[in-house]
Amino acid sequence: MFAVFIAAVLFAQGGADNIKLALQEFCQLILSMLPVVVLVMILAAAIIYAIGQLLGAETRARASVWATAMLTGAVICVLISVLMPWLLSQVYPEAGIENACAIK
Repeated sequence: MFAVFIAAVLFAQGGADNIKLALQEFCQLILSMLPVVVLVMILAAAIIYAIGQLLGAETRARASVWATAMLTGAVICVLISVLMPWLLSQVYPEAGIENACAIK
């Protein structure tokens, strides 16, 4: 995804309008994809934790670590989705992007 975004910015022919459009499309792609990723990670963490509780002590400990890592990843995804509009508006301020994630 990032490579497509960079290619769109580097090879843009229309200047600031194409950059603004590329930022908006990138932002909308991320904002539409991250909630699904967060939901899947939370559900998988719950399933792994529950299965780990049924098994031995070593597996229980590993399952707890895996579930904690998945929950941490879900929290990071939420932070990315919250901070990304601001970050994208800071990437190219000359384009006049007030809200890079404006829904059309």
